[in-house]
Amino acid sequence: MLDIALLRRDPERVRESARRRGQDSAFVDRVLELDETRRRALTALEALKAEKNALTASIARAADRGAAARELRPQIAALDARIEEAASAPPVIDAQIAAILGDVPNVLDPSVPPGAGSDDNVVLRSWGEPRAFDFVPKPHWELGETLGIIDFERAAKLSGSRFSILKGAGVRLQRAIAGFFLDRAAHNGYTELGVPYLVSRTTMWSTGQLSKFADAMFSDPSVEMFMIPTAEVPLTAYHKDEILTAALLPLQYCSHTACFRKEAGAAGKDTRGLIRQHQFEKVELVWLTPAERSLDDLDRLTAHAEGLLQELGLPYRTMLLCSADVGFNSAKTFDLEVWLPSDGGGYREISSCSSCTDFQARRSNIRFRRDAKAKPEFVHTLNGSGLAVGRTLLAVLENYQRADGGIDLPAALVPFAGFDVIAADGSAVRS
Repeated sequence: MLDIALLRRDPERVRESARRRGQDSAFVDRVLELDETRRRALTALEALKAEKNALTASIARAADRGAAARELRPQIAALDARIEEAASAPPVIDAQIAAILGDVPNVLDPSVPPGAGSDDNVVLRSWGEPRAFDFVPKPHWELGETLGIIDFERAAKLSGSRFSILKGAGVRLQRAIAGFFLDRAAHNGYTELGVPYLVSRTTMWSTGQLSKFADAMFSDPSVEMFMIPTAEVPLTAYHKDEILTAALLPLQYCSHTACFRKEAGAAGKDTRGLIRQHQFEKVELVWLTPAERSLDDLDRLTAHAEGLLQELGLPYRTMLLCSADVGFNSAKTFDLEVWLPSDGGGYREISSCSSCTDFQARRSNIRFRRDAKAKPEFVHTLNGSGLAVGRTLLAVLENYQRADGGIDLPAALVPFAGFDVIAADGSAVRS
């Protein structure tokens, strides 16, 4: 949530950010009007309290306090009623302001380029050369079904569309990928957490998932619980309503979880294969850091995700998202896109790394003190996929496929998988 002090201090910056996102900025004036009304209400309330205090003080100074109290009691009673009525106004206005700001996205960092959509995202750098095949490469869904390691048909029988079942070497490869990611996260200083897959409405709201994205979530309204769309939610909210010490920062957390999304806005898109599933696995990376480190730590987090792709030998490019493509919570985002040979070749997102500045921390009330006497400050939160497990699995299948239909595993995965080849018959073998 935005700091109302920012709207008071620099409303044009907030308006400009909204315009850059392609959104209406009228909310700025509405919030400032409400804020001014609230200030007037507080001033009126304080004036009434001062008037009552003056009457009470005059009773204390009177020669005959009993007589003075009897005389002034009706006025004091009337003031009490007016004070009670006046005191009810600010909370109502606060709720109105919160309702507006709850649906307002984060203010963009000045370094975010302008743009109207994904076509305006900027390629910052590329790594690796796409493989030149001496045969026609197959898409991962054909490879998986031919090898007998992915079963889409029976998954649809069990759960409907956008689900898959991994079998045999496919499951082992998935576990190896997740294990590799977690091993490298530990090496890079992350503390692994095993988190709940179900969280409360309060937790979802505090990390910026509600109310804007409610339609994209699986939930049980009867108990007000939501299935996590990403481990970013429980990892970010882990320190909700806490004041940390500066010596603890930055905090780096990671978690390997299943994730659940309706993909309601993706009808007809990526209907085949593992790209866009209702249930998928991901290793999430989250940082809590001081404001002055936020953008540098975003670069560090992004480098950790890029390092995984480099170790796997998967060609990718790093994109700086334009103003219209940056997510609700984020002030600045880098997307990592892995190269896939299917459908004629192209790049697909495999990680999104963002600085959310103090936007989520304000909603979650996560603060820190620089020293024992310092005023608490909001932390900055960062998050990124390190990486999406299913999309990495399909990238390995497609990039490392052989002419005979088998798959060579990248060397980095072999210690975690215990095999280095998926043979053409689908068996996992050590060559």
